[in-house]
Amino acid sequence: MPDREDKERDVAVNRRAYHDYFIDEKYEAGVMLTGTEVKSIRNGRANLRDGFVRIDNGEAWLENVHISPYAQGNVMNHDPIRQRKLLLHRKQISSLIGKVKQKGYTLIPLRIYFTRNHAKVEVGLARGKRQFDKREAIAERDAKREIARAVRRG
Repeated sequence: MPDREDKERDVAVNRRAYHDYFIDEKYEAGVMLTGTEVKSIRNGRANLRDGFVRIDNGEAWLENVHISPYAQGNVMNHDPIRQRKLLLHRKQISSLIGKVKQKGYTLIPLRIYFTRNHAKVEVGLARGKRQFDKREAIAERDAKREIARAVRRG
């Protein structure tokens, strides 16, 4: 049985991302947080829906991610939608710069989780889906569901 520290524990998941985007690659990044942000994330009070990643001067920044203020926090509580620096290797950032400059690609946060008591963000390199792509995905999912029902009935 794996140790308790080795398990990953999802705190927030951006389910909307898989509906609106094709995810081509995934990256794991650390994130610089304040103490009250960590406590609030541990309580599951994070929202990734409108979040995105911006690369500026060789640094990756997580923007528009809402982390609610910690309920027991004092005057030193954090701003809910401040910019947060992502911790990626320099080679990863330079490769992401080239990929994001291609037309139609963007970086979005997919989930926040804890690994060995460190908060991590899974960032996805994504292409936007068009309306007909979404309808196609829904039709494909419905067809798979119908096939599964037919197989169960015999």
